[in-house]
Amino acid sequence: MARCVHSSTFTPSLPIRSSPSKLCQTFAIFRVPSRFLCYGTRRRRASSAAAALTVDSRTIGEGPHSTDVSRVLLEARDLTAVVAESRQEILRGVNLTINEGEVHVIMGKNGSGKSTLSKVLAGHPDYEVTGGSVSFKGENLLEMEPEERSYAGIFMSFQTPVEIPGVSNMEFLRMACNAHKKKHNEAELSPIEFFGFLQPKLIAVRMDPSFLNRNVNEGFSGGEKKRNEILQLLVLDPKLAILDEIDSGLDVDALQDVAKAVNGVLTPHNSVLMITHYLRLLDYIKPSFVHIMEAGTIVRTGDMSLAKQLEKEGYRAISDL
Repeated sequence: MARCVHSSTFTPSLPIRSSPSKLCQTFAIFRVPSRFLCYGTRRRRASSAAAALTVDSRTIGEGPHSTDVSRVLLEARDLTAVVAESRQEILRGVNLTINEGEVHVIMGKNGSGKSTLSKVLAGHPDYEVTGGSVSFKGENLLEMEPEERSYAGIFMSFQTPVEIPGVSNMEFLRMACNAHKKKHNEAELSPIEFFGFLQPKLIAVRMDPSFLNRNVNEGFSGGEKKRNEILQLLVLDPKLAILDEIDSGLDVDALQDVAKAVNGVLTPHNSVLMITHYLRLLDYIKPSFVHIMEAGTIVRTGDMSLAKQLEKEGYRAISDL
């Protein structure tokens, strides 16, 4: 069965008027109704994997967001994965531990596996896990379907948010919010209640309320799409936010607004995993740990000084150490 790209969250029923090809796209809140998708679940096959040479983040000094009594939130051990169709190996033994209250940053050259790791954690169907393990809040993440991962508290913001014609931003956000509330036996919000709930979040990302009446990301600039992604993050309030190049294409003002909103959701009980190429993002969102990926595995782990060394000396100098 053909497999279309989808995201890591819930599938509400929406009166969507878009073409099926447009709907078979990745999005950060939920995947569109299953009747529009050509997605089939594939069982993941486990195989032995060599452990990667890496440093466990728990051996590094605590970062600015970590706490004395932090709990392991996500733990990947010897994680390997391939592209589902071509069988090309991308992840080659990733080891990563994220505790509550921490900000982790992954940097690396293009093709090093950064975005693939984030998509594998979110349950993207274009990739197949072939070995290793991932636990989230003590449960086997790899056994969860994408929407189950979202309900458990994982959010992913993608590099290139797609447009969804025929679905207003307001409708989209309220459906996603209420789907999570229903799953957790909480009272759903009426349109009026949801608008009140949304108001401070709009202010936090400096987004005009008129954007709520527009179709999801349709006609949005690159910066507006990224603000909209962070608005979704604020609405869902996840335990782990995975932000894939959230700083890409942002001017300084937009970057500061996005960083302020991300910092606003950080508590001692949730965490952020950021993928980025640029040191400038780390001037606004201070990392607990910085990881360098190369050839599908994490080869170095450190603190902010590692990112500064990378900025000054480049990846070749890091690889030679």
